[in-house]
Amino acid sequence: MRVVLAEDLYLLRTGLARLLSAYGFDVVASVATGPELRAALAEHEPDVAVVDVRLPPTNTDEGLKAALAARQERPGFPVLVLSQHVEQLYARELLADGVGAVGYLLKDRVFNDDQFIDAVRRVADGGTAMDPQVISRLLTGKPRRGPLAELTPREREVLELMAEGRSNAAIAQRLHLSGSAVTKHTASIFGKLGLPPSDDDNRRVLAVLTYLNG
Repeated sequence: MRVVLAEDLYLLRTGLARLLSAYGFDVVASVATGPELRAALAEHEPDVAVVDVRLPPTNTDEGLKAALAARQERPGFPVLVLSQHVEQLYARELLADGVGAVGYLLKDRVFNDDQFIDAVRRVADGGTAMDPQVISRLLTGKPRRGPLAELTPREREVLELMAEGRSNAAIAQRLHLSGSAVTKHTASIFGKLGLPPSDDDNRRVLAVLTYLNG
């Protein structure tokens, strides 16, 4: 799997590149600035990008703007954002196209290799990997409308854990439920959100995007 990595801090960029390579990823470009990121995405057309939000020359939102531009040119292009901050506006914009293949992790809350590598793979496969604090900020003050208002508190808990990218087994363990109970809640969520079985659509991703977009 081919990866473009954008991070302005040399030691972190080098460490991430080595970590990705150790897990079998092909890091085709490892860059430090917004313009370099845009050029690398255009040249290499990678399978996934791992991008810091704030890159030179402005050190504001260069990374996210480049990622958004790439998704406009290649709808559904997988992007995993790494940041020390929750940039609500841009996080919402990444989710707004309703396609998925988006992750947003906070740097100081990535605690081990497996967590990071699993997030990269999940996003590359079209799923979501959202830090709980990001989810909380996105949902702050947003009233639940329409089908979302029909979800029970337990169903909302299940759906929030789906947004983090957890499997049914992991959700069951986290909520101290049986696997069959989680499967039942998941089926109820899909039904309430009007997501019938389909060979074309990933209902899990669509349910998460509906939830996060309110």
